[in-house]
Amino acid sequence: MKKSLIILLVVCLAAATMFVSCKKEAKAEAKPATKIGFVVINDESDQGYTWNFMNGMTAAMEKLKAEGYNVELVVKRNTTESAICKDYNIELADEGCKIIFNNSYGFEPYMLEAAKEYPDVKFVGMTNCGGQVDNNPNTYNAFASIYEGRYIAGVAAGMKLNQLLSEGKIKAPVVGYVGAFSFAEVISGMSGYFLGIRSVCPSATMKVYFVGTWGDATLEEAAAKALIDQGCVMISQHSDTTSPALAAQKAGVFHTGYNTDMTHAAPDASLISCRINWEPYFYTFIKNYLDGKDNTPDYTGTLAEGAVAVTELNEKIAAPGTKAKLAEVEADLKSGKIKVFDLSKFTIQGKEGTNEAMYDSFAAVQGNATYGGEFHESEFQSAPYFVGNIDGIEWLNAAY
Repeated sequence: MKKSLIILLVVCLAAATMFVSCKKEAKAEAKPATKIGFVVINDESDQGYTWNFMNGMTAAMEKLKAEGYNVELVVKRNTTESAICKDYNIELADEGCKIIFNNSYGFEPYMLEAAKEYPDVKFVGMTNCGGQVDNNPNTYNAFASIYEGRYIAGVAAGMKLNQLLSEGKIKAPVVGYVGAFSFAEVISGMSGYFLGIRSVCPSATMKVYFVGTWGDATLEEAAAKALIDQGCVMISQHSDTTSPALAAQKAGVFHTGYNTDMTHAAPDASLISCRINWEPYFYTFIKNYLDGKDNTPDYTGTLAEGAVAVTELNEKIAAPGTKAKLAEVEADLKSGKIKVFDLSKFTIQGKEGTNEAMYDSFAAVQGNATYGGEFHESEFQSAPYFVGNIDGIEWLNAAY
């Protein structure tokens, strides 16, 4: 009996020793986490632009970890569009980040400078176009066909305008738009939005005020108030804060937003928002890198693949029938039945738009996007290049 116990103890001790040894060996062989860098223009407190990016990145990282990938996120927040952006990219590269994403248009020149110094690091600029033509194999661009989401939001706005007209609550369906800058990304989006409105409310007109900044709450609020003072009964925006929504709420007019559901800020004003869903891109790009696969140097996400989305409709204030109409429009956009920039649906200076009048001359990639009865946005590069000044849209300023 004693002999059996001794043998059992020896066996248990040997097993325990082996377990500890294996555990130490596994720990020693474990690979360190792959660091992913992210340079962002604001922080999550903006509840808009950067908030939307961070949500997409967080979801992508959680999905990768759930699949067994060892990844770690390092973020540089509140970055200005200046030399500090290059410094942050370099700092992240020096910290060992293998991929560095940059989330603002004005970051790209600085990101590209850093990329030359770190050829083994992947640098990605969102909303940009220079990375695909700089001959550096470690630079990438990404954006999405957000004009499709804008169009859907425009339909919701147009139906609300029709309701207000039929009830005698407004005399003219005038829309106000707070834009950050007067370049292609903003112009393309606001034009898609206006065409969505016009598809259901043909008499609508739109006034645009450019503020010359992405996320200045004070300037955005002032711009929205100025538009409301000029008779605008519906406010929308391509800017980063909720200030236009708040201004609409205070003035008793209506609103459609961007990047995030803004009904929390303006429950009696904000109808719906559109946004880019960045999760699929972040997940795929990082996974491809980890699996040793190449990524496309220029990516355009679409509504059909889930990269463009709209938030839940605020049915408390939406016009009757809006939800069903939006479902129909979304299906038709996905199938190709609706073309946002259908040349038969708008004019420029009284005539059908030409490629020369609509294609951004500063685009990195030039081509003839005007054929087959439509302007083909985001086909030659992911960053938008539509800059046509559509009849019915009045630019109150174009200094930026």
